[in-house]
Amino acid sequence: MSFRTTDPFHPLILDDVKGAQKMLSGVARCTPMEGSRYLSRLVGSPVHLKCENLQRTGSFKLRGAYVRIAGLRPEERAAGVVAASAGNHAQGVALASSLLGVRATVFMPLGAPLPKVAATREYGAEVRLHGQVVDETLAAAQEYARDTGAVFIHPFDHPDVIAGQGTVGLEVLEQCPEVRTILVGVGGGGLVAGVALGVKLLRPDVKVIGVQARGAAAYPPSLRAGRPVTVESPVTMADGIRVGRPGDVPFALVKEYVDDVVTVSEDALSSALLLCLERAKQVVEPAGASPVAALLSDPGAFRGPVVAVLSGGNVDPLLMQRVLRHGMVAAGRYLSLRVRLTDRPGALASLLGALSVADANVLDVSHVRTDPRLGLTEAEVELQLETKGPEHCEEVAAALRGAGYTVLG
Repeated sequence: MSFRTTDPFHPLILDDVKGAQKMLSGVARCTPMEGSRYLSRLVGSPVHLKCENLQRTGSFKLRGAYVRIAGLRPEERAAGVVAASAGNHAQGVALASSLLGVRATVFMPLGAPLPKVAATREYGAEVRLHGQVVDETLAAAQEYARDTGAVFIHPFDHPDVIAGQGTVGLEVLEQCPEVRTILVGVGGGGLVAGVALGVKLLRPDVKVIGVQARGAAAYPPSLRAGRPVTVESPVTMADGIRVGRPGDVPFALVKEYVDDVVTVSEDALSSALLLCLERAKQVVEPAGASPVAALLSDPGAFRGPVVAVLSGGNVDPLLMQRVLRHGMVAAGRYLSLRVRLTDRPGALASLLGALSVADANVLDVSHVRTDPRLGLTEAEVELQLETKGPEHCEEVAAALRGAGYTVLG
């Protein structure tokens, strides 16, 4: 395979993706596909999870990075490569460069999660921390490229990268030939563009649907405008798809081959991450869980069998803790209550006893006695409870009212 890396706008064809698949043989894993009984029941047809979270470096990014760097001319390799990333692309470039014997420098934001910084260094790259936001980090990496002659490896806006990511689509067709819909998370668009290219040119009957976080959804307005447009200050917990503007190269492919791009809420993303962990036993980052979030949000919208691409699993433990709690709230598994009671010895113990009878697990208790809303003999207790779901929440509140407590919600 001989991609012309000096021409980032050369038209991609199916042979490019097939060539990338050959190049990646023995480098990237053919990741497993797992069936999901829960999602299959929800959708009413088989649902399979394409587990790119189990790829080397923990995401699909190795595929495109390796193909891009392997396509460099000898003099370009000698100059080294540079990238900017808060996580997945950084690790993909680091490992690909190490495997190919190319010097890599990766710029990461000052606030990048420490596990991702450590992993990038362990894969062999020199890490430079710069900037508070990714845009500042990107500018520093591009300046470094201009000053040193190193080749800048874009995370999604290059045909070599897209061809590499497209190998995910070829694997899906091989592993699940009966597939009718493929759901893919979308940030800049490299993965969905590559998957759609590879799939549609082989199986035009298969629908490819992109999924974006609602607070960072640049593709819907871009597709309406017919050109990439920028979403100012994109906000989402899914940092892997928090991209303000589609790439020019993937946008053209998305416009031609992708059937639709849908959006999902933050609640749906956190619920999907929780479901992947509890039901599928898969550790998935919020961006990687976005296709599952689309299924949870509108299970009847997709013709089955469905394949949901879990694009990555590199989630920071602190973010995981917050997202799981958010997911449990969204799923009705947490209940916050304020209960007014008589301020006397043993009153709190009696309240906790009533909660025990209702089978609610108390996570946190805050006792308020000095508030102008309270009478002289009154107290208020703020409770954080773990429950079994929305119906149990209602049962707990009803049990407390039945025991004579004033429940304020």
